[in-house]
Amino acid sequence: MKHKLLLLALYFISMGIHATFAQGILVQGLVLDEKQLPLPGANLLIKGTSAGTISDIDGKFSINVTSPSAILIVSYLGYYSQEIALNNRNEIIISMVPNLDELGEVIVVGYGTQRKIETTGAISSVKSTEIMQTPVANVAQGLQGRVAGLQVVQNSAAPGGNVSVRVRGTNSIRGSSEPLFIVDGVQFNNGGGVNDLSPLSTINPNDIASVEVLKDASSTAIYGARGANGVVIITTKRGSAGRTVFSLDSYYGIQQPTKQIDVLNGTQFAELENEVFRRDVFPNPSSEGVGTNWQDYIFRDAPIQSHQLSLLGGNEKTQFAISSNFFDQKGILINSDFLRYSLRINLDHKINDRIKIGTSILGSQNINNTIPTGSTSLDGGAITTSIVGAALGAPPTLKPYDSNGNVWPFGDQVSGGYREVTNPLGLAKILNKTNIQQVLSNLYMEAKLAEGLTYTASFNAVLRNDLNDFYSPISIIALGDRNATSGSGRKFNRDQSTLLHESIFSYNKKLGDNHSLRVTGVFSTQSDQVRTNQASGNGFPNDATTNEALQVAANFTSSSFRAKERLDSYMARVNYGFKDKLFFDLIARTDGSSKFGKNYKYGFFPAASAAWRISEESFLKSNSIISDFKLRTSYGITGNSGAISPYQSLATVGPGSSYNMGNAFVTGLAPNGIANPDLRWEKSYQSNIGIDISFLDDRFSIVADYYNRTTKDLLYLKNLPISSGYGTIIGNFAELENKGFELAVSAVLLEKDFRWDIAGNISFNRNKVVSLDGDVDEQFVTPYSVVSVGFPLGVFKTFVFDGIYQTGEQILPGSGGRIGGHRVKDVNNDGVISNLDQVITGDPNPDFIFGFTSNFAYKGFDLNVFISGSVGNDLYNISRYTFENPLGQRNVLKQLENRWSPTNPSEEYVSGFQGGRLPISDRFLEDGSFVRLKNITLGYSLLNFKGIQKVRFYLSGNNLLTVSNYSGFDPEVNTFGGSNVAIGVDNLVYPIAKSFIGGIQITF
Repeated sequence: MKHKLLLLALYFISMGIHATFAQGILVQGLVLDEKQLPLPGANLLIKGTSAGTISDIDGKFSINVTSPSAILIVSYLGYYSQEIALNNRNEIIISMVPNLDELGEVIVVGYGTQRKIETTGAISSVKSTEIMQTPVANVAQGLQGRVAGLQVVQNSAAPGGNVSVRVRGTNSIRGSSEPLFIVDGVQFNNGGGVNDLSPLSTINPNDIASVEVLKDASSTAIYGARGANGVVIITTKRGSAGRTVFSLDSYYGIQQPTKQIDVLNGTQFAELENEVFRRDVFPNPSSEGVGTNWQDYIFRDAPIQSHQLSLLGGNEKTQFAISSNFFDQKGILINSDFLRYSLRINLDHKINDRIKIGTSILGSQNINNTIPTGSTSLDGGAITTSIVGAALGAPPTLKPYDSNGNVWPFGDQVSGGYREVTNPLGLAKILNKTNIQQVLSNLYMEAKLAEGLTYTASFNAVLRNDLNDFYSPISIIALGDRNATSGSGRKFNRDQSTLLHESIFSYNKKLGDNHSLRVTGVFSTQSDQVRTNQASGNGFPNDATTNEALQVAANFTSSSFRAKERLDSYMARVNYGFKDKLFFDLIARTDGSSKFGKNYKYGFFPAASAAWRISEESFLKSNSIISDFKLRTSYGITGNSGAISPYQSLATVGPGSSYNMGNAFVTGLAPNGIANPDLRWEKSYQSNIGIDISFLDDRFSIVADYYNRTTKDLLYLKNLPISSGYGTIIGNFAELENKGFELAVSAVLLEKDFRWDIAGNISFNRNKVVSLDGDVDEQFVTPYSVVSVGFPLGVFKTFVFDGIYQTGEQILPGSGGRIGGHRVKDVNNDGVISNLDQVITGDPNPDFIFGFTSNFAYKGFDLNVFISGSVGNDLYNISRYTFENPLGQRNVLKQLENRWSPTNPSEEYVSGFQGGRLPISDRFLEDGSFVRLKNITLGYSLLNFKGIQKVRFYLSGNNLLTVSNYSGFDPEVNTFGGSNVAIGVDNLVYPIAKSFIGGIQITF
């Protein structure tokens, strides 16, 4: 004990305040929960000072006080705070009392909070500790597999890469199906192409305190048109009165590629070339040996790191939370990376007992270096303009660098005989850097107008500026291929602002002992504006200035664009409760959008829901097994305006053909389309029924929901007769259905010294196109996927692969086949291969998705295991379509060693054939099901360590194992980004990485 006192004294001497504490009194004690078990992490503060401590892993604490009559303030989330007078005691035991009301106040809903027992809708909550188990660039990645009914697809694994988020399936055909994201009251959307930076990556996940996912109509209708696809409410950490907490969270790790795709080596490629061109392109193939493994040149081990400082605290009048973060992720593909600097400031100030003001400001500077990956084209030449496609197709007989160490264009090697593929190292030299500055800010004022009546005014802004620099250098072009247009550069600037004002009135009233009433009214007005400017040039004299002097280009063009839209909304909500047993919610919202036709500017979106806590009935209240049992049901209508951009209801004009007027070319104007004054909202009609059950003092819990959602008046392009002078018109024609079942379970299996808890969820969603435009039942959206009435969105429609045409076999007319080429089935048996032989062959929508978490804790150790997966979804592997076709000048998959020949009558792989093409068949359709060990984290914590409240060290492994039969780099992929209709397509986007990370978390 004397040794500990000496250490404490030396510590405070070093801080310059030894005089105060040298005469202090050491108080020791134990903090217990309601079951008389140790409660680690409880806060203890000496009243009237900022001095304090926290209880250790065994619930023990020690603290120096200056007076034997000092008072300790003890607090812990979910328990009543206590003031403990020491009364000359230096050893005490403190028993905490659960605050059931506080435990219920964990659900954030639209425009407020509710106790968990009061919720009538389908809402899932995720805490920051769960999200941050896996080091992620954005919050959606941290939610993957953790919420029933929420599907998160990592379309591209590039640093900061694109993700698609779906709540209970796809809700639109043309428009966005991404949910609305709300960060501390600031609303914004996710989206973008597969090679774009995800907007969610500009938000620092380390700042998050909790995330609520609102899924059914009753919980999302309060956001009207913006909540049609679900709502994800993100709450960041805020300060509280009491001791100031300073923390450091830092990690560093290494990312590695998970696999390579096997292709032919140098000798095998040379043999194939001789076969394809029917001459000795390589007189001695064996001399080529293994050749160049191009994947070794484009892949690398890449570092990832994050460092954050946070300061939280305040007093009774003012609370603050300040944090800054540095995140740097290098990509496993060379010359790709994502860098983010972020700053968050949350302030809350109580002016007096009636008025409170505050602000939330999240600012970030993001720098994203991208390289070309993926292609939406079937053309092999297009695929090999992506760096991964180029690495697979690059001849292993060629070299990466010349004798001077420069990237060696293939056109300059072996007499220019290989131009089918670009040197992948040259593609990595292309500059494509985007600098994104974004600010999310919310300023609010809350005033208590009367007893129970509160008015809140908020002013929100999302300000974002993107500057993209692009330059494709001359040096990567072969000398013989350079011309007056060689070298191309571009500067693209996009400025976007979203301004939102909301006036919120809320009235809370307790009516006697049994009734409660809450009424909320909202008026909001939102303005969105976007402006773009672009300058482009090609034909540069050299690469010296890249794109910083576009004016020196031989050809120069510029363009600009501007659009603005407005949304005005009026909402009312009534919440009624009876005896904490029966709850009823009624919601009505009207939205008016400038984007729709003059006859349908406004849409009305009502919802109703109810809940019955059966556990409060007399026949269950004394039950010792069932802790809580609640039935929920809801029905509502939500709208969607995200399917069109501004002005599409109007008859607009745009640039047309050029005309020679006075010996000068003048750009003419031409109509863009037909006005549609009846253009109106997409509407979703959703019903939901659910149960919440917990057992044995909430140690086990089950949440289950069944939903049915029909979306009508879907905006869709209808083909017009040529005589109209227009190709299409946009209108409200289509209908879509989603229905499904969600189940989430959790359990505390062991308590006390060794703690073990588990949680899992599984989601089933069935999607179906009910109707299109009334005239057609099917439309191709790619050469292999269709939107078809009676089927899920994005199903694959192809020919059916039927082996290889063998010697002497009759080739069916229309097949384009050949001996040694693909044979497809004559499905309708008419003796001819035509589009009538194409059938639905696959479905990219999963049968179900799931996630499972297991947490172990013993003393200071903790171990977390997280598994997620998708089952039953098909993938169309376009890269196989390209690299199973040995047409010459580019490499192919290693399996083509077993290609057809007269002496090797293969039924799988075609023979080498110059310029040959393959039919679009289910040959390239694969099972995309997978189970992934998403994360394992092992940590160790020390409490009250040498004046530091808590120190935690941890090691984390991510994406360590994926069980799947898919032959590509990774089954979690979509080349078409967040498309609603072209899904489950792999054309060599950025591959996923596994990572090994070590970190430290320190709280002072």
